[in-house]
Amino acid sequence: MLLNEFIEVDPKVMVSKPVILGTRITVEQILEDLAAGDTIEDLLEAHPRLKREHILAALAYATQ
Repeated sequence: MLLNEFIEVDPKVMVSKPVILGTRITVEQILEDLAAGDTIEDLLEAHPRLKREHILAALAYATQ
């Protein structure tokens, strides 16, 4: 199920946790990394498939 343009939930991927579309990177992991002090640039460097708009979508999803 597509939750927004960049986030999906699939029972076959990461136990149905919201993930960035086409990846196994969870919204939860993005939020935990940011809360731990990582910057958006840190996340982009650590996860080459991740884009700035993915991180912003994760933050927007968390506020819903």
